[in-house]
Amino acid sequence: MLARFARYEFAALLSLLVLFAGVWAFVELADEVAEGDTTSIDETLLLSLRNPADHTDPLGPAWLEELGRDFTALGGVGVLVLVSLGALGYLLLARRYRAALFASVAVPGGILLSTLMKVGFDRPRPDLVPHDSIVYTASFPSGHAMMSAVTYLTLAALLIRVQPALRLKAYILLLAILLTLLVGMSRVYLGVHWPTDVLAGWTAGAAWAALCWLAMRWMQRRGQVETEESWTGTE
Repeated sequence: MLARFARYEFAALLSLLVLFAGVWAFVELADEVAEGDTTSIDETLLLSLRNPADHTDPLGPAWLEELGRDFTALGGVGVLVLVSLGALGYLLLARRYRAALFASVAVPGGILLSTLMKVGFDRPRPDLVPHDSIVYTASFPSGHAMMSAVTYLTLAALLIRVQPALRLKAYILLLAILLTLLVGMSRVYLGVHWPTDVLAGWTAGAAWAALCWLAMRWMQRRGQVETEESWTGTE
């Protein structure tokens, strides 16, 4: 019992750390980007992923470029909507109705925040290399990076709050982190985002997911959302 309590308190402290670190990192990045201090490193990292003799050609064989498009699609609106609906269906079938309601607000809320940030900062897209993916919006923060972090990490944070098995908690969280990283890296590889755009999307998305985890934890303690203990006996 004591070990379990200590584990929960450690998780809460870790989530608070992620929340504050994510907000701080995003604010610092936004300030550096606004002042133009990241231009040099952004250009260096972006060009390092291109053929030195031909900047229109991404490093690696053709199949790697196609793989980059596949990974970037994991952060697209269509895929994220399907993933979110799948998670909601899972919670509903598991009779976690209030958890499903929480998720149906948390994920769209984070995506809306990402959209507002892009409009507010209105940073131009990279113009050093051709874009290997169609883009419609501004560059900072990366919408794919932030939306994938918001969706995958937030859903993972909520699912592990109603999942009692530690190994399944770890699996869900690690899978969400992997998907988020792959989406972000693919955006730089395809030349549609500066590296700092992606880093900002990751930090903001991680902070949002941590906030949602803490909010759900608080609501569970107040009996407003189902707890992991109620999992036992679910048909």
